[in-house]
Amino acid sequence: MHLEMDSDSDEPGFGHRLPLLFNVVYCSRAATDVDAAAVDHIIATSRRNNPRWGITGMLVFGEGIFFQWLEGPRASIARLMELLRSDVRHGQIIMLSEVEESRERLFPQWDMELVEAEQIRVVLLDALEVDHEPHNAEALRAMLAGLDARLGAPALPPSV
Repeated sequence: MHLEMDSDSDEPGFGHRLPLLFNVVYCSRAATDVDAAAVDHIIATSRRNNPRWGITGMLVFGEGIFFQWLEGPRASIARLMELLRSDVRHGQIIMLSEVEESRERLFPQWDMELVEAEQIRVVLLDALEVDHEPHNAEALRAMLAGLDARLGAPALPPSV
């Protein structure tokens, strides 16, 4: 018999059948030497390690920016975020969301999936729209400005 954790406590129970998952969404600026081979290495390492830690998620990489959604046990995600913060391939990590909730996994089959990055600008604009923390908004604007300069896109208006 398999008992699920009750969503309101750490005790086994029958009150809630969905697992308690910690979700983190962040973006970061990649170091200048990060290329497709480095990203392939990150994905391979994640696919090897994440199943042991109970982590699933997706990674978007494009134009020097990482955008990642991670889900799993709180302790595993916290340990992984510590590793990422000390990883020289990541700079200026911006936490966009940290939520713990009882739900099904969004990425049950993805130990770590690399998603194509054609829309990285749209992803960052969406993050800027919903993140109201001034430090995060400033960092997101800086990432977008760098991205726009590389792509030759028009500058962001000050109100965005």
